[in-house]
Amino acid sequence: MVGAGVMGIGVAQDFAAAGHEVVLVDKDERILDEARAAITRNCRLSRLMGGPALDADEILARITTAVGLAALDKTEILVENVTEDWDIKAAVHAELDEVCGPDTVIIANTSAVPITRIASVGKNPGRVIGVHFMNPVPQKPVVELIPGFHTTPETILRTRELLTSIGKRWVDVKDASGFVSNRVLMLTVNEAAYLVHEGVATAESVDEVFRGCFGHPMGPLQTADLIGVDTILYSVEVLYEHYADSKYRPCPLLKQMTDAGLHGRKTGRGFYTYS
Repeated sequence: MVGAGVMGIGVAQDFAAAGHEVVLVDKDERILDEARAAITRNCRLSRLMGGPALDADEILARITTAVGLAALDKTEILVENVTEDWDIKAAVHAELDEVCGPDTVIIANTSAVPITRIASVGKNPGRVIGVHFMNPVPQKPVVELIPGFHTTPETILRTRELLTSIGKRWVDVKDASGFVSNRVLMLTVNEAAYLVHEGVATAESVDEVFRGCFGHPMGPLQTADLIGVDTILYSVEVLYEHYADSKYRPCPLLKQMTDAGLHGRKTGRGFYTYS
């Protein structure tokens, strides 16, 4: 697993809970310490969140943490979970192409970046495939499975077998920026942010309309806080860049909140404040 942020933590926990040995890497030890603490906390809260009882010690015993990508040189299947910033993603995949063995399957966990573009960074694009895990990963049974232009049948088969082993169902989606979920969701969240930005309604009012009128368990701006306001912004920017369509123009409020560090639950404040 590359990246010990919110998504990387969830994916690592899910794989370890299913019995897989996991190597979780990031750029410094502080991030990895925080990841181990978060996994412990998430395991203890699993029952309260409607999930199974999880033994945090047992799960952490299957997760080895390391600084730097060199620790992944013997990995059979790799999941990349870095931020939706193309320059960062491209640099990571270029290094992974050098570090990993020729038979390693590289899964890009992305919500918006086209898989063919990611695969173009390396010398073996056939082993790269996209899997869009939803957040929170342990509570979401379905993922989007996205082969790139060059993805081989063997890569698809090995990825499907891996997903089955952790109890995930997949929806096959063609390679197009945003795929299905974020082509729709990011537009919704972005437009909801515009409503707050323009003073049409408060975040609470926007979310109440979606909960009360449409039966959504969570409003779009609560969802933004859960995913990460910064991640929402980066995803909308990718869509805007890829499609060159003004409907994806990012809301200025998302930019301001990202610059101010108001990233949602992970920083304690976003559209809402968290204790």
